[in-house]
Amino acid sequence: MLTADTLVYLVLALLIWGTWRISLLGLFEPGDDTGYWIGVAGSVMMLVVLAYPLRKHIRFAYGWGNIRGWFWMHIVLGILGPLAILLHSNFQTNSLNAAVALYSMLLVAGSGVAGRFIFQRVNRGLHGEQSSLQDLLSRAGLDREDARSRLAFAPAVEQRLKDFEQRELAPHAGLLHLVRAVVWLPLLQLSTYRQCVKELETLLARMAVSQKWTPEDLRRRRKGARKMVGRYLESVVRVAQFSSYSFLLSLWHVAHIPFVYVLILTALVHVYAVHVY
Repeated sequence: MLTADTLVYLVLALLIWGTWRISLLGLFEPGDDTGYWIGVAGSVMMLVVLAYPLRKHIRFAYGWGNIRGWFWMHIVLGILGPLAILLHSNFQTNSLNAAVALYSMLLVAGSGVAGRFIFQRVNRGLHGEQSSLQDLLSRAGLDREDARSRLAFAPAVEQRLKDFEQRELAPHAGLLHLVRAVVWLPLLQLSTYRQCVKELETLLARMAVSQKWTPEDLRRRRKGARKMVGRYLESVVRVAQFSSYSFLLSLWHVAHIPFVYVLILTALVHVYAVHVY
């Protein structure tokens, strides 16, 4: 099943692929009228994208409409603008100033995508995520205070999940932990999920025979077990990753703004060179 994040990145990849395919048709060149005005449209969209930080942080712009609308405009134009620039360039760079401007734009766009990825993992807040985890633990019957667990028939699975939780939510610090939490932990999550599901499905198959479940009963219980384990592990991982992604978000804010300044400078140089030379 596709997650919302995966769907977003698939759509982005499809849009880039579609833009590239259009560029191969040879309908225009960067220097002719069509290519020129596509470049102008892309540049204007990139400029309008910069209005969102003004609306968000500059006092005199606070009354310029709803911040959510500005945010979505920032997202949409932040996608369409780079696509228009790529189409304008036909995915080629014929001069040094064009290459610098294009790669600066790609750097800013890529930074924006990375920022969205990081922001999605911290915007709910640690307290909300902890509450969600406790709720899941309680409903899944895995809370230590519960006398009966929904996974009482699978003590090995129950213990594996508890061990995962205790290990990953233990206090950690340092750069190595940050890298581990962001890169390695999702792989551990997937491995643990597969191990738990494999054990559960084996046990459920045996119970289906001994208790004479219908195929529909077995299918429903398997689906419920997979969902329960998946949500449990996902919540543990999101809590464990919160501090790491918060730190990365602070670094992103420091890096993204200079990238934008570089883009503005290189774009101005490119526009000047196009019209003068």
